[in-house]
Amino acid sequence: MKNNLDETKPIFLQIKEQLEDSILSDSIKAGERVPSTNEFASYYQINPATAAKGINELVMEEILYKRRGVGMFVTENAKDILIKKRKQTFYNHYIQPLRQEAAKLHISKEELLEMIQKGDETDEN
Repeated sequence: MKNNLDETKPIFLQIKEQLEDSILSDSIKAGERVPSTNEFASYYQINPATAAKGINELVMEEILYKRRGVGMFVTENAKDILIKKRKQTFYNHYIQPLRQEAAKLHISKEELLEMIQKGDETDEN
């Protein structure tokens, strides 16, 4: 778990994103138990209902499932679901605006690809 919470974003979203990141990085794998709402509440000194809100969103998205009396666990498809969701978010937040700005500047798709590839070459050096 992260040591601090960011005050610019709702706490339940930060807990949700932290769990998503842990699943994507394989820190928490399919079938493993995630920290409970009470563990999050105790660690961050927050209301358990706040932690539950983030966890419940992941249940609704079929990232987590509940085993009665035992806790919340990562579903088998969690990582695939998250990758698909994050790719769509990446497209909406980065690719679409990039394409719109390129169109304003009359940058062709070919030029745009060249720019991206040029960036790859710079990163390698």
